[in-house]
Amino acid sequence: VRMVRDLARKQNSPELAQLAQRMASMIRLGAGSGSADPFAKVKSLIGDMIEKLEADAAADQSKKAYCDKELAESNEKKTAKSTEIEKLSTKIDQMSATSAQLKEEVAELQAALAKLSKAQAEMDSMRQLEHEAFVKNKADMEQGLDGVKLALKILNEYYASAGKAHDAASGGGSGIIGMLEVVESDFSKSLAEIMTTEDTAAANYDRETKENEIEKTMKTKHVEHKEKES
Repeated sequence: VRMVRDLARKQNSPELAQLAQRMASMIRLGAGSGSADPFAKVKSLIGDMIEKLEADAAADQSKKAYCDKELAESNEKKTAKSTEIEKLSTKIDQMSATSAQLKEEVAELQAALAKLSKAQAEMDSMRQLEHEAFVKNKADMEQGLDGVKLALKILNEYYASAGKAHDAASGGGSGIIGMLEVVESDFSKSLAEIMTTEDTAAANYDRETKENEIEKTMKTKHVEHKEKES
């Protein structure tokens, strides 16, 4: 009984303390009744306590196994969630980096589009000025050429109809006519040159304008695509 009490105190076990108390009562009762084996009931109590302790231990072991299983599953789920969160965080970081890069590319494309529009506007203005100058110069040259042709016509008709009366002046007339023919040739040549220059400038303008339109369309599509991705 003393050993059980000491064990109850050491382990702070109410069950063992109760067992010690019941054992002491049984021994006193057994001794007073003259029982042949006063410890029989005590042994029975100890056996019952041992069975109870074993049952409690088995229950505790089962509970521990359940807790260990739940803890393992919980840790496994936690690990899986942590892995998933890490993957999502990595994906978010990658998407953020991609988005930042796309926004930078969009800004560059928009700057290029603005530069292209400015260049096209300047080219439009220059082409208009060139064409206006061509129209004026062409009109002036055509007017001058028509004047020279008219003068040549008048002089040729005059000297052709004057006959021998103007033979003495025919040398001077020929000189004037020759000079006017040179002027006519220069006017015709200059007119042809400015017309060729105008045609070339117009062709170059049309070609560059079409190239700018194609480039503008492509860059605009790229901007739209990258803005959707970002």
